[in-house]
Order: sequence, then structure tokens, then C-alpha cells
Amino acid sequence: MRSACILTDNSAQFPIPTFPGRGLVRILAHDIRLNGQVHPAGRDLKLSQFPHSTGPGSNPRLIAPSVSEFQEILGNLSQDFDDILVILMSSHLSEAVKNAMAAAKETQGRSVITVIDSETISVGLGILVQMAANLLDEGRPMAEVERSIRHRIPHIYTLLCTPGLTYLSNAGFIEPSQAAVGEFLGLLPIFSLEEGKLSPLEKMRNYHAVLVFFQEFIDEFDELDYIALLQNGSFSNPDLRQLRQHAEDSYSSAHYIEHLLNLPLVTLFGPKCVGLFAIESLSGNNSLP
Repeated sequence: MRSACILTDNSAQFPIPTFPGRGLVRILAHDIRLNGQVHPAGRDLKLSQFPHSTGPGSNPRLIAPSVSEFQEILGNLSQDFDDILVILMSSHLSEAVKNAMAAAKETQGRSVITVIDSETISVGLGILVQMAANLLDEGRPMAEVERSIRHRIPHIYTLLCTPGLTYLSNAGFIEPSQAAVGEFLGLLPIFSLEEGKLSPLEKMRNYHAVLVFFQEFIDEFDELDYIALLQNGSFSNPDLRQLRQHAEDSYSSAHYIEHLLNLPLVTLFGPKCVGLFAIESLSGNNSLP
């Protein structure tokens, strides 16, 4: 039997921390630049250090692992594994996918290296990695695992909302003038990830309205495997209980989970970002555990 492992990045957040196959997963971290200083893998950084609005001084930046970093870890993994599956955050949010593909071309040899653009981030990425690890743990061949992951990607729906529009401008997602006007008006724009790229959906005035929008969004699905809320403390406890209860009543078989922001997300979208991940159920072997 061919040995296999999974490589992902530190934006991934796992619904179940100790899932089957967890020992097959390796994580390569993004560095973070804040206030002119680079923090390798985000070490010594806390969420409270990120300003609500960025300026010329703070200039937060998520720095993808370089081609040489990918080459090093892929070279090391190829000494122990025949197949390496690389699943990374959306290529529209980070250069990690591009760098991993370049490194894979130089490293291919003893191991077969497959790079997949998850087209999502955070819990969406974590669920894909968890699914792949589960399948490998069951002894499924890598070709089947890759097909299952690629089939699952279009059924992961990601919504992100942030008032920190200067973060989006800083990352090159929107124009500086849009960011300035949006922050001045105190808007809470909601974006979806369409094939991994930010696409504007709606603008809200407060976090209660955002949560109502999230609830209406999940109501569009017939059946869900996971409903995951990404939060930062901005939602009131009654609103959170209402969404949780609605999810449990409407999708009794779905896993409802809540995660706090991690450093890669804060660097890209600001400390007031919130999000929703809806993972649509699929029939057959692609259903999630």
C-alpha cells in the first residue's frame, strides 16, 4: 500500500481537532507582517494588536510560504511518503497555491505531489483537509481522495463580513476609495467566495442584521453536513442562541460549530470579521462524517 500525507496551511480551522487521520496532516504557516515587523508563522502576535482600521503604519500583510519553503518541506515529506496531497487556502487570497505548484514541479520524483486550490479558507479548508485525512485513514487510494475533494469544493459556501474595509484595500481586494467611504459610513459588507474570489453580496448596518442574513442564507439549502459560524465577539448571546437553535431545528443531522478568528483571517479581513460556512450534503461516499 502506498503511503500518503496531506500538507495544508495555517489558515485551516478544523471542526474536530482530533479527527481520524490527523497524524497524516502537516501544516506550513504563513508569516505575518504588522507595523513593519515580520512575525514568522504569526508568533508573538495577538488579535488585540490588530487595529480596527489599517493605516500606513500598520500595513498588515499575510506572507505566503515561499517556493523554497515549499520545496524544503515537500522534499522532506517525499522521503517518507509516496503521495503528498497539498490542500491550501484560496489562490485569490494567498500566493501559497502558486508557490506550492512551482515547488511541486521541482520536487516531483520519488513522490507524487498533487496541489489543490480549496477556493475557501478557515473552516472550509479545514473540512476539506479533515475529509481527505479520513479517507486516507480508511485506506482509500490517493486518486479517489483527490476526486472526492475536488467534487466537494463547489459545495462549500463561504460568506465573510467585515467593517475593516481598509484591510481589504491593503490586501488588494478593493480600491482605497471604496474602503475609505465604506468605513466612514460604518457599513458591514458581506462577501461570498465565488470560485475562491471575493464577490460582494450585501451591505448591513449592524451585526444583528448580518446574523439574520446568515440565517436566511442557510435556509436556501435542503440538507447540510456542516454549519460553521466564524465570530469575533461582535454577536450578542441572544442572537447566537437564536442562530444555533434555528440551525439545530432546521438541520438536525448537520454539525453546528462556532470558531473564533485566527491570525491569517484577521490579517486579511480585520479583527471585526465574521463569517459563515455552509457545507452542502452530498449523496454516496462524498458525505462528510
